[in-house]
Amino acid sequence: MPELPEVEALRRFLETNAVGAVIGRVDIVALSVLKTFDPSPTELQGRDITAVGRWGKHLGVRCGEHWLITHLSRGGWLRWIDNPAVAPPKPGRGPLALRVHLFTPEAETPAFDLTEAGTKKRLAVWIVKDPKEVPGIARLGPDALEVSREEFGEILSGASQRIKNAITDQMLIAGVGNAYSDEILHAAKLSPFAMANKIDPGPLYDAMRDVLTEATSRLVGEDAARLKGEKRSGMKVHARTGLPCPVCGETICEVSYADKSFQYCPGCQTGGKPLADRRMSRLLK
Repeated sequence: MPELPEVEALRRFLETNAVGAVIGRVDIVALSVLKTFDPSPTELQGRDITAVGRWGKHLGVRCGEHWLITHLSRGGWLRWIDNPAVAPPKPGRGPLALRVHLFTPEAETPAFDLTEAGTKKRLAVWIVKDPKEVPGIARLGPDALEVSREEFGEILSGASQRIKNAITDQMLIAGVGNAYSDEILHAAKLSPFAMANKIDPGPLYDAMRDVLTEATSRLVGEDAARLKGEKRSGMKVHARTGLPCPVCGETICEVSYADKSFQYCPGCQTGGKPLADRRMSRLLK
């Protein structure tokens, strides 16, 4: 799932490449992605793109008085195309959900696609006048790179849940998901199962800012097509089950649930003790 660093990198990519362009045709390939129907996507045609925004993991372009906002969810992505086909794409089972054609001041005609891999279709698109009309944006907590140290401490002190869940709860802190929470907790040397209201928030705050700032700096400027690979290349524990920790050399472990998993280093985070894994517990019975 794209998280704050990738979405911020996409925002800056669109800010560089799309602001100043005029929207041409909007092709809706998968009607299910549209979560609003008034105004119609056709009303965006002929509108100038004047700004690009990010709200947590939501990304949006301002088109005249409206915003076209998307949440890429787990399998979604934005793809830039320099020379798109003139003919409208046909609805089908492929990953393409929506295409926005552009006319740039340089007389070029690129487009950007919103695509979604996998069978579970959760990619969402809204067309609104105010970003806060999007339910997920209206409920967001402060951005992970904008929250103050004091506010972060207050949020954690009132969170009676495990720290892994707290920092990925978008209503508490916006922008952090499964992957970067693994990296943040590893950098802070905290167990994912530690209770949020029982820890010292200072080291976690510093780790969160360091991890997200470094990742954003590394990704900004990359072509949109390369961001996924660059994200994976910077990970120290996430998606590295069975590999040695680059900090202490201990084998990275995993906790699995029904539809997701997370990784951690026992040496750095849990005093050498493995965490309970429900999947393995069932196999050992």
